[in-house]
Amino acid sequence: MVLKESESELDRGDEAPDFELKGTDGERYSLSSFTDNAALLVVFTCNHCPYAKAKFELLNELAADYDDAAIVGINPNANEEYPDDSYERMVELTADGTIAYDAYLYDETQAAAAAYGAVCTPDPFLFENDNGTWRLAYHGRLDDALNPDAEPTAFYIRDAIDEVLAGEAVSHPDRPSQGCSIKWTDN
Repeated sequence: MVLKESESELDRGDEAPDFELKGTDGERYSLSSFTDNAALLVVFTCNHCPYAKAKFELLNELAADYDDAAIVGINPNANEEYPDDSYERMVELTADGTIAYDAYLYDETQAAAAAYGAVCTPDPFLFENDNGTWRLAYHGRLDDALNPDAEPTAFYIRDAIDEVLAGEAVSHPDRPSQGCSIKWTDN
């Protein structure tokens, strides 16, 4: 495990890079799949990283609690050396309810992670729907628990989603997320 902090190619207000990825339900998804929502949380995550696993429950709760925000996990760890991150394992985790996001997508070519500048799991990006264009509203930590065993006391992402849904700018500064490095196939 290599601990990394997130950094982004995107600034607030930048348009989200589009993607077309296969979901655990067998369907293909792109940004336009979520345009009925006012907010879109894209989290680069995976199945094996303890930092990512520690956020499964929070992301499931967000998906259940917000009708007008889509919670989308994208697994960029398409590396044969990490079989726990396989598409088949993703399907198992959604089937047994461990992961209950609005969509869990497989970034088999790792092009989506590269386009977003994602570097770790989890690496969250919150977008607001600006008349059909997704614009970055917040990139940073989901909460204040930096270690997998720590209990969070502040939920930055809930505040950020609430502000986006209220039509307000996100008041939290972008704070680097941290977690396991993305397992790039060319490394």
